[in-house]
Amino acid sequence: MKRPYVICHMMASIDGRIDCAMTEQIGGNEYYEALEMLCIDTTIEGKTTAINHYAEKELFVPQDATPVGREEFYKSHDSKSWEAVVDTHGTLRWSEDDTPNRISIVSQQASREYLDYLRQRGISHIATGETDIDLSRALSILQYEFGSERVGVVGGGHINGSFLREGLLDEVSMLYGAAIDGREGFCAAFDGIEASHTRPYMLHLKSVRQMGDDSVWIRYSCL
Repeated sequence: MKRPYVICHMMASIDGRIDCAMTEQIGGNEYYEALEMLCIDTTIEGKTTAINHYAEKELFVPQDATPVGREEFYKSHDSKSWEAVVDTHGTLRWSEDDTPNRISIVSQQASREYLDYLRQRGISHIATGETDIDLSRALSILQYEFGSERVGVVGGGHINGSFLREGLLDEVSMLYGAAIDGREGFCAAFDGIEASHTRPYMLHLKSVRQMGDDSVWIRYSCL
């Protein structure tokens, strides 16, 4: 299935931790400088990241939970850039001053009432996957219907891990700040892979460069 070129771009301590409150204390603007150099036109983040930074804290609870039950998409307008969020069951609310280029990616288990809410708010959406989001199909729709050609997965460890597990990453872009986190239980850049998967995901080194005073930007191709 044809899809955009997909890059996972993250800022981490040298032990691979990505807690935002921690990474904001290391380096300067290197993460965003590198992101701009990657020429990404669409970003994808997970639900947890959205709740922490963009979405309203109160979740959407439908009065009628009847699922949409079929694949569909809605594009509110044309744009050269998009900011997508993966929200499997369709529960995130969005403020009036949120970006107009938001795309909500949900599964077919999301309620029709929720998709109507998105349309009324002028928020684009993609519903695909019977029980869980079909990430491959979502990427295809992003390319064909929204014009996405270079997608940046910039979420938390679990959404990054989902794209890795499904073989949907073409490149991993890691910006390492000169710091160690070391706290137990904090998420790594990639997380949530089943314990039964004992073989590492192999990568090929593309480039290494210094960013700012102490950060290192490493780019890998996924094999």
